[in-house]
Amino acid sequence: MSKSGGRGASIRSQVEPFRAMSVMAEANRLRAEGRNVLSLAVGQPVSPAPRAARKAAQAMIAAGPVSYTDAMGRMDLRRAIAAHYETSYGVCVDPARVMITTGASGGFNIAFLAGFEAGDEIALASPGYPAYRNIMRALGITAREIPVGPEDDYVLTRAHLEDAYAERPFQGVLIASPANPTGTMTSPDELGRIADFCRETGVRLISDEIYHRLSFGKTERSVLQDLDEAIILNSFSKYYCMTGWRIGWMILPPELVGAAERLGQNIYISASDLSQTAALAALGAAEELDAVRDSYRPKRAAMMERLPAIGFRAIAPIDGAFYAYAQIPEAFASATQFAARLLAEQHVALTPGIDFDPLRGDAFVRLSYAGDERDVLEALERIDCFVAKG
Repeated sequence: MSKSGGRGASIRSQVEPFRAMSVMAEANRLRAEGRNVLSLAVGQPVSPAPRAARKAAQAMIAAGPVSYTDAMGRMDLRRAIAAHYETSYGVCVDPARVMITTGASGGFNIAFLAGFEAGDEIALASPGYPAYRNIMRALGITAREIPVGPEDDYVLTRAHLEDAYAERPFQGVLIASPANPTGTMTSPDELGRIADFCRETGVRLISDEIYHRLSFGKTERSVLQDLDEAIILNSFSKYYCMTGWRIGWMILPPELVGAAERLGQNIYISASDLSQTAALAALGAAEELDAVRDSYRPKRAAMMERLPAIGFRAIAPIDGAFYAYAQIPEAFASATQFAARLLAEQHVALTPGIDFDPLRGDAFVRLSYAGDERDVLEALERIDCFVAKG
């Protein structure tokens, strides 16, 4: 019992913080003091939502009602997303299998609840996005983290899964390509092998494709092309530059549609009608959004050139998304301390790797190049100065 006589927080709520957000909060505090802080900490595109999306939202507000929608989302948006899969991947998707969610984060809650029981295990790569394991823990699901590193280009493979499954069977696999925090991509052939593994073992496959359309030279493939029963998650946050609109989607296998709808009805009723209106317009803004993606190329090139020159090691292949994941220079023992000192002394924010890999991550940091190009280049200069001083 707490001193006030209340029960206190539940055990299931005792998840780790998302430290990238804590770093962002400290950076904002320093900015409020008038410091010139440059942030490489958060995957926040510097560009606003597409013009068509903003215009559609403004028109909706001017017209009047912004309402509840069906828990599965508006049918016009669901049809448009289904059409996107046919155009982009050659896959025919029934719009009835499309669910509009409150960002990919809301989708993960629904996917884990609909597809798994408390006590199930889901295999996933480490380093990986921390909210995966934190949401699982809150729901009573175990994250079976499989270490990946420079020796396998930070990519989870079928061979990894076979070894882990032989040791102890698990009920799910979660993959992400391009991945957060590494930016690495899984090859189409490897995606096919993973899909075959899941089909052969009856393991449920979840694919986080939130960074699709943000790749630089490598082939993107949706897992839906290899396994129709997979759960696919995506969002308008990254390629579409709509983080704060909190709007995403899922493609569900037919047997989970009813369960997902019931959960959605009770957990959040529906995704925002306003955001759905904007998202529908954003789907037609590829020319504008491709130009935004192309603006990441010089920043990515700067990361690839400067990080090894500064002394960063074991750098993950920067295939897609807008992240670099790297081991800190040899003179520094702790990435957490490295990041704290860098923010305090040089006013550059980045995320310590302990967020993404609880066991090995304190030797690594994630750097986002989603921000303004001048800020990214200046941040690299400040990091170089910091490392040189030791």
